Amino acid sequence: MGMTMTQKILAKHSGRNRVKSGQLIMAEVDMVLGNDITTPVAVKEFNKLGLNEVFDKNKIAIVPDHFCPNKDIKSAEQVKLIREFSKKLEIVNFFEVGQMGIEHALLPEKGLVVAGDVVIGADSHTCTYGALGAFSTGVGSTDMACGMATGKAWFKIPEAIKFELVGKTGKWVSGKDVILHIIGMIGVDGALYKSMEFTGPGLAELSIDDRFTIANMAIEAGAKNGIFEVDEKTIEYIKGHSDKDYEIFTADDDAEYCETYIIDLAAIKPTVSFPHLPDNTRTEGEFGDIKIDQVVIGSCTNGRMQDMRDAAEIFKGRKVHPDVRCLIFPATQKIWRQAMNEGLFDIFIEAGVAISTPTCGPCLGGHMGVLAKDERAVATTNRNFVGRMGHPESEVYLASPHVAAASAVTGKISTPNDLQEVAK
Repeated sequence: MGMTMTQKILAKHSGRNRVKSGQLIMAEVDMVLGNDITTPVAVKEFNKLGLNEVFDKNKIAIVPDHFCPNKDIKSAEQVKLIREFSKKLEIVNFFEVGQMGIEHALLPEKGLVVAGDVVIGADSHTCTYGALGAFSTGVGSTDMACGMATGKAWFKIPEAIKFELVGKTGKWVSGKDVILHIIGMIGVDGALYKSMEFTGPGLAELSIDDRFTIANMAIEAGAKNGIFEVDEKTIEYIKGHSDKDYEIFTADDDAEYCETYIIDLAAIKPTVSFPHLPDNTRTEGEFGDIKIDQVVIGSCTNGRMQDMRDAAEIFKGRKVHPDVRCLIFPATQKIWRQAMNEGLFDIFIEAGVAISTPTCGPCLGGHMGVLAKDERAVATTNRNFVGRMGHPESEVYLASPHVAAASAVTGKISTPNDLQEVAK
């Protein structure tokens, strides 16, 4: 029996010719990642080991992004701790405010992750890098500490689910709609500790930004990781951002999958996840009349340039509804500047949108857009659990930038098609 993409990467990094699902291995890692919430715990565990150096100063990335710029004294103390740790141990990839961005957009942009890498991060959405054909997964802070010390991590080889993408996406349908459709179909535990492997002719329809969005939300289906077959778009992105060597791993023809799904992209409609789980999905025509108070466009899921352009396409010549506040969070400084230089900020400001510095803030109800009791938000983020963005009696609806922007204009959950109907 052959191996999947994930199995081949883990076999190579554990010095084996082959591995099989369920097997426990110790693998070398190419990058260890942490943020301002998880790294302080990892630093304390690292210090307990009595060490004064990390395994490789170039293979650790520490990104203060969740409560940054510091929202209060506690967050300032957290970042001070990891700043001093990074300086003392000469961590090359510590990204200070003004240089940082949301970690899962920043690392690919900086060329720190490429195809064939093994990446662990003390953040559940580390699975984002599977968009580039890497094995990447979230770990706990203790595992991060051990990874910084040894350059290794242990894994149980996951089973795999194959998602064969076919057809072409319709108007207003993006990667966010694709992954919400899949999670709605298989459930939030439908890929529990499995690898979600994406392949098929439909890949050509998806931009790299679409793939980042899909891989990012693999964890919302319970997956260990999500990974895309490498194609010309992947290679073009990697060569445009990194000088690292990369390696392409393709699944064997006889690779074993526990399930296979054929996803017809043409059949997917604009999709929204209703409270309070990502698999509680409804498609265009099923939303009802849901009035909203806030719209958030950004995050590690949908804060990239394509997302900024998608939102601007809707906002151009329109205004945010007077009963709605809309916030946009470009995911990195580079994206922020590019959006500004392309004139997108003019469109946003004219529409009545507030533009933020890069931060995770509102996604986790941290700052820069916390919800009050009984408020509803449409967000391009990745989770809509109870209390996720603020008060436990608030509600979060997950959507694409197109849908989020259209909803900001109408004051209720809407798609761009609703705007066209209004215009008529």
